[in-house]
Amino acid sequence: MSNIDVTNPATGDVIETLNMQTNDEIEAAIARGHQAFQEWAKVDAHERARLIQAWSAKIQENKEELAKLMTAENGKPLNEARGEVDYSTAYLDWYAEEAKRVYGRTIPANTGSKRIIVTREPIGLVAAITPWNFPTAMMARKAAPALATGCTFIVKPASETPLSGMKFIDYAHEVGIPKAAIQYVIGEGKVVGEIFTSSELIRKITFTGSTAVGKQLIENSSKNIQHVTMELGGHAPLIVAEDADIELAVQQTVAAKFRNAGQTCVCANRIIVHERILDEFTEKFVSEVKKLEVGNGLQEGIDVGPIINEKGYNKIVEQIEDAIAGGAEVLVGNQFQVDEEKGCFFVEPTVLKNVTTEMTIMHEETFGPVAPIIGYKTLDEAVELANGTPYGLAAYFFTNDYRVGNYLHDHLQFGIIGWNDGGPSAAHAPFGGMKESGLGREGGIEGIEPYLETKYLSIGGL
Repeated sequence: MSNIDVTNPATGDVIETLNMQTNDEIEAAIARGHQAFQEWAKVDAHERARLIQAWSAKIQENKEELAKLMTAENGKPLNEARGEVDYSTAYLDWYAEEAKRVYGRTIPANTGSKRIIVTREPIGLVAAITPWNFPTAMMARKAAPALATGCTFIVKPASETPLSGMKFIDYAHEVGIPKAAIQYVIGEGKVVGEIFTSSELIRKITFTGSTAVGKQLIENSSKNIQHVTMELGGHAPLIVAEDADIELAVQQTVAAKFRNAGQTCVCANRIIVHERILDEFTEKFVSEVKKLEVGNGLQEGIDVGPIINEKGYNKIVEQIEDAIAGGAEVLVGNQFQVDEEKGCFFVEPTVLKNVTTEMTIMHEETFGPVAPIIGYKTLDEAVELANGTPYGLAAYFFTNDYRVGNYLHDHLQFGIIGWNDGGPSAAHAPFGGMKESGLGREGGIEGIEPYLETKYLSIGGL
């Protein structure tokens, strides 16, 4: 049995060492979850709602403890961690209410001797794999609708940031949600993924992470015809139209690009600005970027924390170097604070101009605090640039012309779009992507559907 050292990416300190569970232990947890489903599914929806609401309240009571733990293992600034706790409990609150709204219906029969009834039932045991960049929010998005419908839930949190997710689930147990109804397992991602997808007891797989891993999970899950929800990679464009409010666009672009040090799947990765305002936007954007403070997220006044690990850091450096080699100019940033021995990697927020479509950064998700800016002449050119990747998760645009706004909405191939809004995510709205950015939606009324089966009853002889 091997161990996982959970370290603080800002200091290199080991926070805790966890034992990896054996395959047999993971299989036993799956069996417990399957068995618990038989009882949890029978719990009255109002009681499930009450327990989920109590879980949310318990988390809020311990918000500061959870946020500090999250920052310690993830690196994000403490204020962002507090915001993630609130965002997480928003999903619990929303789905606690939705638990009471899983409706069936009757359908008029085509003969007087029949009655047709449609009911909705929980799908069964749900297995989740969650990412390191939002360790509680992505868990809440999946666990809340699962438990609300009567499904049981088992999750493998990311090895880089398991502690806040584990604590998150511990709070569920403290308020009375059965331990076997919501569980976590600790193991290597590929191994656990194969166990989950090969299990006949698991009826649904839900995953947030890279497109490559998502494709593998989809393929493996086909063996047992498991249901899947996939929230996969993104490469978000941000279009600034000629008539945009530049001050607003700059403010929102900074927020959309540098949140969590640029390590989110909905970060503004390609900034596409009309050539007539390109210089003005760029100058004001660079001025705001220069104000961002980089450092340990537990310290006051920090805006940008560390990169999660060396692999992520190397990818960022390679993309910057490739862009410079292709003719891009660094306007700010391209400075690094690195301690390889401790495993600490900081990247100063970086802005690149004279970017071209031949550069890697315009085609591959960056996952770091680097903002490439490219100009455009026509709206069709901007749309072509925006849509020119296999990804379709999030996009942003800034305009005060309703005709431009409606045109962009209609032509951008993305599941989430912010119009004059760099932070469109909300628990009560559907989150998910098009093309290779995923399958299904999380959040909103749409987010509970993947956890339900539809049963149709035709009663004859009346």
